[in-house]
This record gives sequence, structure tokens and C-alpha cells, in this order.
Amino acid sequence: MSALLEISNLHAYYGKSHVLHGVDLVVHQGEIVSLLGRNGVGRSTTVKAAMGQVDAKGSILFKGEQLLGLKAYQIAHKGLGYVPENRDIFPSLTVEQNLRLGQKSTRVSNQAQRWSLEDMYQMFPRLRERQHTAAGVLSGGEQQMLTLCRTLMGDPDLIMIDEPTEGLAPKIVDLVAAYLTELRNRGISVLLVEQKLAIALDISQRVYVMGHGSIVFEGSPEELRKNHAIRREWLEV
Repeated sequence: MSALLEISNLHAYYGKSHVLHGVDLVVHQGEIVSLLGRNGVGRSTTVKAAMGQVDAKGSILFKGEQLLGLKAYQIAHKGLGYVPENRDIFPSLTVEQNLRLGQKSTRVSNQAQRWSLEDMYQMFPRLRERQHTAAGVLSGGEQQMLTLCRTLMGDPDLIMIDEPTEGLAPKIVDLVAAYLTELRNRGISVLLVEQKLAIALDISQRVYVMGHGSIVFEGSPEELRKNHAIRREWLEV
């Protein structure tokens, strides 16, 4: 299995605050990897650094190319997608206009577009019902669906998703889990930042646990289930 995203010895900073302390993380082709941990330990900073949004040192390779020093839009055009925690939609535009904005005008490669508007509407019928509605009046769950789908319309090879189930009803959480599994079935790798242990363990092939800006555990979901000491110290409230 080939490595798609390789983060090595990553250090990141907010001003003079040193947030990440030598993070190592790998996402292979066609797998879902979850990055777990309590709030404030550096999980979101890790994906923001990969997307060029945080000052960082070390190495972030995507498909063998160094990302550090590139702008976010350059990174996106290389095939790395990012869904931020704040559901960054355009509230005055309709659902369909938001989705169309996510499309790439050109592809660097000759790869055919994997996703269409119809795919989005089939996966989330609620978006079809709301396609002509201003995004700003959608519910939280609907906005989360829209944000995920808009990122997908950019046809990424790997998508980094920050807390997609935060504040969502259990039924919508199940929808998101099914959606992420469908991404993997279509050959898209996923790096999932998540606090809900159940969803992460159910859909991931591998998991990392972060504490105080460093990786404190790496292994399979089953290994984490059995490691009560790690769960107690770094995950449980």
C-alpha cells in the first residue's frame, strides 16, 4: 500500500506558541485514518499545517511532493481536500451554487472527474430538496453535508475532515459515517479528525492518538480498543 500523505517531524507555531512537537503521520492510498485526542492537543493544527494555513517546519509530502511553503490553493490543486470544522459555506448562495464553486476549472492530471452534482444529490437527498435554498438558512446537519460535498466537487485524492459530526443528531452522524465509507470505496483516502471514538473505530483502518502536540499512539482500531491505559489517559473525559 503506497503512502499518499507523509507527515514527518512536523513542528507548528501560532506566533511564539509552539503547538506541534515532531508529529509523524502517514495516510496510505485507499484508507481512512482517524486522528483522535482531546480538544486543544493539536489535531486541527496538524491538518491546517498540511493545508498551508499554519507556520510549520518539518516535512509534509503528498504523492511524493513537498507541501511546506505552498499556498492553500496550490495544495488543493494537487488533490488534497480540506473540510474545516467551522462549515465554511457561502450563506447567501444557494446549495447548488455552493457545490458548483467547489468544482475545479481544470485538472492538472488527465483523470476524469469522479463526482458530479447528481452524485451529491444521490448521497444526500436532502441537498437535492434544498438545492435552490440559500445555504445560510440550512440546519447544522445540512450545512455539514454541503461542506463535505463542496470539497468533494474539487475531486481530491485525499480529504482531511475536521470534526464532521460535531453537534449533529445521531441519525446524521450515521449518514456521515456511511458517506466517509463511500469515499473510501471510490478510492479516496480520508484523514478524519474526530472526538467520537465509536465512529472513528468503526470506519477507520488505522488510528492515531494525539496528546500535547505529539502522537502518543498509532495502531489499528482493535489495538486501541484493547489499550485501556491510552484511552484513559488521552481520550476519556
